[in-house]
Parts: sequence; C-alpha cells; structure tokens
Amino acid sequence: MNLYLYIFRRLLYVIPVLFGVCLVIFVLFNLVAPDPAYTLLGKHATIQQINELHHELGMDKPFIVQYLDTVKTAFTFDFGYSWASKQNIWDMIKAGAGPSLSITGPLYILSSLLSISLALLVAYFRGKFIDKFVLVLSIVGLSIPSLAIILFGQWFFAYKLGWFEISGYENGFPNFIPYVILPIILYVFIFFGGDTRFYRAVILDEAYQDYVRTARSKGLSEYKVMFKHVLKNSMIPILTNLIIQIPSLILGLLLAETFFSIPGLGAMVVKAINNSDFPVIKAMTILSAFGFILFNVLTDVLYTVVDPRMKLK
Repeated sequence: MNLYLYIFRRLLYVIPVLFGVCLVIFVLFNLVAPDPAYTLLGKHATIQQINELHHELGMDKPFIVQYLDTVKTAFTFDFGYSWASKQNIWDMIKAGAGPSLSITGPLYILSSLLSISLALLVAYFRGKFIDKFVLVLSIVGLSIPSLAIILFGQWFFAYKLGWFEISGYENGFPNFIPYVILPIILYVFIFFGGDTRFYRAVILDEAYQDYVRTARSKGLSEYKVMFKHVLKNSMIPILTNLIIQIPSLILGLLLAETFFSIPGLGAMVVKAINNSDFPVIKAMTILSAFGFILFNVLTDVLYTVVDPRMKLK
C-alpha cells in the first residue's frame, strides 16, 4: 500500500477515537465529577452565585449541547480560557512546554541510550556477574516508589550535599540547567529498571533464535552477532516502547514538576486538578489522546523502515 494512503487511512481513525475520548471526558467531568462551582466560589457561596457561575461557564446548557462543545474543542483545538486563572489555555500550554521539554528531552535521550546499552551489555554477558548485578539493580529501581526517590534525592543530593538546586526554575538557556539536572538524574534511575529489564528480555529472546546460532557457527564474532543481527531484529519492540513514551514525556512529569517547583505542563495539570479547572484538564486529555494516536501511526510507519519484510495494510 502507498505510504501516504496508509497514513491518510490511519488518520481517519482519529475521528471516531476523538468522539469516544470526548464522550469519556464529558461523562467524567460533567456527570461524575463534583460541581466545580463549589471549588471556584468556596463553600459559603449562595445558590444565586452558583447559578450565575453555571450560566457563565455554560454548565446550565443541555447535556447534548455541552457534549458537542467538547467535540468542537477536540477538533478545532480551541480550548478557550482557564476557569481559575482566566488565561488563554493555549498561552498556558506554550508557557509550560519549554520547562517540561527542558527536563523530558534530555531525560528521554539519556534514559533510552543507557537502558538499551546496558541491555545489550548484560545480554552479551548473560548469566555472569554484571548481568545479575544489573538485574538486581533494575528490580530495586522498580520496587522503590517514584515519590520516595524524588524526596530522598532532594534531601540527600540537594539539601545535605548541596550539589544541586532543590527547587525552582529560571527561563532561558542556560539559566534553567542547574534546576533540571537533579530531576533528570532521578528520573533516569526511575525509568532505568523497567526499560532495562524490558530491553534485556527482548534482546535475549532474539539471541536464542536459529539464525543467531547459524551466524555464530559461521565464525562471526559475538560483537557482530549482537549488534549486526540481534539488535537489528530486536528493533520492533524496542521502537514501540521508545515511541510510545514520547506523548507522555511531552505532557510533562507531574511529580517532578510539582516537587521541584518547575512551571511545566505537568505542574499545570496538577494545579488544574486541585482547582477543578476542567477546561485545562480537558485540553491536556485531548492533546494526550491525539498525541498517542499520531505516534502510533508513526510507529507503524517506522516498522517498515527497520524491517522491510513488513508491509503496510
């Protein structure tokens, strides 16, 4: 199938998916969640004030009209204004994207390179001390909650040793660098356990295939076998895991940005949840769903690049 036709057909799937996402968002925010008027006005608000706010926010419209407004938002990306701060939501997203990407960009590159390199190393020395050591370290990393790692890192590396800034952020390069080093290091360790174990399992599964034994019997060095054959044929699950992480990273790291006082998208979402700022939450949910759809299409296209035997259908 022609590549452009395949991409066009896959993008058509965005339409029913977004309708479904809008329905879920509408049910959760309009039928299940508590009335945001009490959060915005306080517990001492009068019935008249609540009704006036409902009218101002469009919450007194029929449910079908409110649902169609949510659908319109998803397809036009016109997210409107924040209920809490009265700011344009797109302006808020633009302001938060830079701080978020200053953490997640380097984190994504370092974490991916480290976990794949270590997975190859332990697969090369499978069953030996370094393989067992990395495996134990991965299990330890998976067993410790992310919040505990963040709090310990702030207390020990920033407060006790004074090596890093404990919190805060300054816009502009290189002003932000001192503030993002510690969260990047901590999250590399947080992601290390799961990613390394996954990549190790994928590479070892490929290393026991018949073609690998044939390559070794022909006298190829273990280095060539691992890098030229095993890694190349392990790229599909590795690629899937790498690309599927991108939308989450673009939307920021909620815990890191909250505890390190970094004004990114993750901190913006946490603040919106605390304030019952539904338009901001809806906007980020829609962008998240749209991002996952687009990167899933990209994943399928890249499959044909790393493995020519696969065909687009």
